[in-house]
Amino acid sequence: MAEMKMASCLKKVVFLLLLSSLAAQQHLCAADPTDGFTRVQFTDQNRKLQKPYDKAPEDRYSKVDGVEKFWIYTNDKPFKEGSPTRPRTEIRITGHDYTSGVCQFEGNFFVPQGTSGAIIMQVFGAANEATTLQLRVINGDLKYYGNNVVAANIYSRWVRLNVIHNVGAGKVTIFIDGNQKLVVNDHGGATFYFKYGVYGALSGSSNYMESRWKGIKLFKK
Repeated sequence: MAEMKMASCLKKVVFLLLLSSLAAQQHLCAADPTDGFTRVQFTDQNRKLQKPYDKAPEDRYSKVDGVEKFWIYTNDKPFKEGSPTRPRTEIRITGHDYTSGVCQFEGNFFVPQGTSGAIIMQVFGAANEATTLQLRVINGDLKYYGNNVVAANIYSRWVRLNVIHNVGAGKVTIFIDGNQKLVVNDHGGATFYFKYGVYGALSGSSNYMESRWKGIKLFKK
């Protein structure tokens, strides 16, 4: 009887070990958001800096050891004189605008404690409005516009972001640290492009806003 119980226990242990091994293998083989995509090469020539028109670039932007730092104050001027838009320090990626296909943006961002009411990444272009996607930092959470929470408690840590825009399907998919977090409809056909940095939201912006970025990559299918 004791031998039978021992054998039964051993079988359970072996079964649990097998399950654990399979789970580990599945984790290691989990699909990456970039799987099946082709890397798109771009250089600093494709990065157009937009910043308050009365400031020198170094007054609102720096790049050290591959880390881009963007900052603004809520009362800064817009990017061009006479514009009704809010202040920004952003990179507008040029030379890779798209109207069809499946395009992907990848980057790692860092937002310091205290920055709020700041848009840090956009898919610009839509049928009847300015943007298809805005990712806003509000009180430490990353949100889709001002609504759905995409990632909570993002202050003061590096976060990997992947945004896939499938124009034909009319869908935008957002991944955080490799995990799918949100799928939303886009806002209709247009000419689209990616932007990242920091842009003051219409309301609720902190006096000082900052984001840092590294590892920017583009992909397509």
